[in-house]
Amino acid sequence: MQRVPNSLLALLARFSIAAVFWKSGQTKIQGFAVDLVNGEFTLGWPRLSDSVVGLFQDEYHLPLIPPEIAATLAATAEHLFPLLLLFGLATRLSALALLGMTLTIQLFVYPDAYPTHGTWAAVLLYLMVHGPGRLSVDEWVARRWG
Repeated sequence: MQRVPNSLLALLARFSIAAVFWKSGQTKIQGFAVDLVNGEFTLGWPRLSDSVVGLFQDEYHLPLIPPEIAATLAATAEHLFPLLLLFGLATRLSALALLGMTLTIQLFVYPDAYPTHGTWAAVLLYLMVHGPGRLSVDEWVARRWG
């Protein structure tokens, strides 16, 4: 098993965790949809879906952040950071941002979902410790300018 390259594991980790957060982000918006697996493409200007602010207001109950701002931040983060992870660009920073989001969800939204959140955290921590692997923009930048 030691012959399995870290780059392959990192690519799988990046793709898998990116898909989790991207799909969650897609449920928060309308007007723009990209699902490579199901072949769904709606290319338009994204906006928050009609129900997402209510979800943050009635179910999520995040402290200190108004639901309108929290919904916008979550939808943006769940699209931006998975995209960066997929390309392996700013991988450690993106993984850290999604780890912070995972901890927020675990502590304030769904505290009983620790098996799922623990899995997400393990993948994100792996990427933070080991980096994105050779098949990444980060690696290309490091080789070119490092």
